[in-house]
Amino acid sequence: MNIGELAQKSGLPAKTIRYYEDIELLPPSARNANGYRIYDTKDIKRLQFLRRARAFGFSLEECRELLSLLNNPNRKSADVKQMTKAHLESLDQQLKELRALRKQLGELSDACSGDDSASCAILDALVSGN
Repeated sequence: MNIGELAQKSGLPAKTIRYYEDIELLPPSARNANGYRIYDTKDIKRLQFLRRARAFGFSLEECRELLSLLNNPNRKSADVKQMTKAHLESLDQQLKELRALRKQLGELSDACSGDDSASCAILDALVSGN
């Protein structure tokens, strides 16, 4: 199949597929006589795996590690769980930071009169860093 078909079946844009190939998350594809890439069902499965892992917020390096574990018949599920728990902790930290940002932005929004005057507490805070 060509890259357009692979993109449709994997749910990823062709540009992403080429990028994953460039950074070796996807093995180099075979080429036909005119130089076009040729893919098979293994590539679909691999890209669907990557799409799902990225949807969970795993980084490209974490995806690389997950693929390594997936393809290792001697893997330990404990390794996958440890990696997932570390990712969960990172997500929890990000959520904490986002909640704090939301609180601050809400306070700034409440402090702004939102009328026809030029005075704006939001802009003042962005300028002053407070």
